[in-house]
Amino acid sequence: MLAVSNLEVVYDDVIQVLRGVSLEVPEGSIIALLGSNGAGKTTLLRALSGLLDVHEGEITKGRITLDGQPIHRKRPEQLVGLGIKQVLEGRRIFAEFSVEENLRIGAYVSNRGMRDAMQRVFDLFPILADRRRATAGYLSGGEQQMLAMGRALMSSPRYLLLDEPSLGLAPRLVEQIRDLIVQIRDQGTTVLLVEQNANMALSIAEHGYILETGKIVMDKPAVELIEDEDVREFYLGMADDESQKSFRDVKHYKRRKRWLS
Repeated sequence: MLAVSNLEVVYDDVIQVLRGVSLEVPEGSIIALLGSNGAGKTTLLRALSGLLDVHEGEITKGRITLDGQPIHRKRPEQLVGLGIKQVLEGRRIFAEFSVEENLRIGAYVSNRGMRDAMQRVFDLFPILADRRRATAGYLSGGEQQMLAMGRALMSSPRYLLLDEPSLGLAPRLVEQIRDLIVQIRDQGTTVLLVEQNANMALSIAEHGYILETGKIVMDKPAVELIEDEDVREFYLGMADDESQKSFRDVKHYKRRKRWLS
C-alpha cells in the first residue's frame, strides 16, 4: 500500500500548501483525488513522486510510506525504481522525438523486458503502434495523452499517478481515457487519479478524497461521494433541487459547503 500520513508541504520556506493530508492507495485499486485549482492536488503528486525539490518545495511534516517503509526522502529515480511513476499534467512528451523513442525513454530504469513492455503499451493503445515512427509533437491531444501514459507504463510500475489525464480532451476521448485507466488497473497497476472531472473519476474509482485549500475535507467510497449532496452540487453540477434558477439567482448563490460551515 502507498500511504500518506499527516503530510505538510511548504514552498520557498514560506507558502504552506498541504496541511496535514492523509490518504491511502491500496494495491489493485483506483483512488480518485478531487479538488479545484489551487487545492494542492499536484503538490501531493509531486511529494509522492519526489519532484518537490524541482519546484522549491519541501515536506516539513508527516511521511509517505510504501508497504510500511518510509519513502518521502528518496530521490525521484529511486521512487521510479520502487515502482511509482507519475504522468504529469499537460503530457510533457518529448515533442521532437518519435512515439517509439518516447516509449523507450520510459523504460530507462531497465532495458530488460523492453519488447514485452512495448507490446503491452501497443496492445493498450493501438493508435501508438500505428504511429510508432511519427514525430510525437504532431500527434493529437488525445494521442499525446496516451503516449504520456504509455511511456509511464514502460517500466511496469506498481503505482501510476495520473494528473488531470482528461484535461482539454473532447468528451469522446475522455471516455476512452477512462476505459483505459480501468484496463491498466485490471492489468495490475494501481492508479491514483487526480481529476477535476469528478464524474469521470468517481465512475471508475473505488474510493475518493476531496482536497480543498490543502486539507482533505471528505473521504468516502466513490459510490457514497456520488450521492453526497455537496459533492453533487459543487463537483458534479447536479443540485438535488430540480427547480430552475435564473442567471441572477446563480450569480448570487452563496450556500457554503457543509464542511466549511
